[in-house]
Amino acid sequence: MKKHLPGLLVLLALAVFSTPADAHKQEKRKHIEPVKAYHGGQAQEAGPYHLELVAKDGELTLYVADHDDKAVSTAGGKAKATIQQGYEKTSRIEVELRPAGDNMLKGTGAFTINQNSKVMVFIKLPDHEAHAASFALPDAKSSSHQH
Repeated sequence: MKKHLPGLLVLLALAVFSTPADAHKQEKRKHIEPVKAYHGGQAQEAGPYHLELVAKDGELTLYVADHDDKAVSTAGGKAKATIQQGYEKTSRIEVELRPAGDNMLKGTGAFTINQNSKVMVFIKLPDHEAHAASFALPDAKSSSHQH
C-alpha cells in the first residue's frame, strides 16, 4: 500500500484541482455570444475589446467597444491593419489607422477589398496592452452597409 500512496495522492490532487477549472471553462463557454456588428462591418473579439471593421476600397474604419458594447475612446490610440489578398505574401498592404472620433480609428490607402481579402488588425490604446484580430472580408462591392 505504501508503494501506491504517492500515486494515489497525485491522482486525488488532479481530480480535486482540475474539476473546478474545467467547470469554470465550460461555464465561461456557455456565456460567449457572437460579437455584434452595428455599423455594417465584421466584428471580432480582441482581449477586452469588441472590434468592428468596416472595409471599403481605399478606406478602413475600426470601431472599438467593450464587452458590454459600450464605446471605448480611441483618443491617443493607434492601430495597424495588414491587408492580404489570397495567399501571396507579396500582396500585403499595411495601413495605419488613426483616431477619427469617439471610438473610431480610420485609415486610407490605394487598395481594394474583394472576396479574397483578409485583414489583420493590431490595436494599442493608451494604458492598455496591444491586441489583434483577424477578419476575412466579403467583396466590398457586393456587401451592403447598414447604418
